[in-house]
Amino acid sequence: MRYLFFKWFPAMLTMAVIFWFSSQPSSEIPNFGLMDRIIKKSGHVFEYAVLSFWIWRAMGFQQERRWLVWLIAILYAATDEYHQSFVPGRFPSVWDVAIFDNAGALISLWVTQRYLNKNDQNNSA
Repeated sequence: MRYLFFKWFPAMLTMAVIFWFSSQPSSEIPNFGLMDRIIKKSGHVFEYAVLSFWIWRAMGFQQERRWLVWLIAILYAATDEYHQSFVPGRFPSVWDVAIFDNAGALISLWVTQRYLNKNDQNNSA
């Protein structure tokens, strides 16, 4: 049981950080001027790239579970957007999930798979 906890801890911590960020009322979120939208949407991509990596790591980087990892990340993104509907000044966005969170998860899975493939080729040579 302890092993399972430590295996999943980074993914759960990442989920907690995402939850914390989305719990901030809009009045407490800084405005980055002209770069505001780019910074905030990049944050979505980064958060879900990190989350997908940790989930896949917890699943042992098994190739056949890659799409399950993606599904878990997207479902978490959807529930987090729903959670935002209860936060003052915030609102849920299907586009955040469909575009930015999805892109982060897919990029992470692609980059990690490429690294694992390259590492396997180097180990077998």
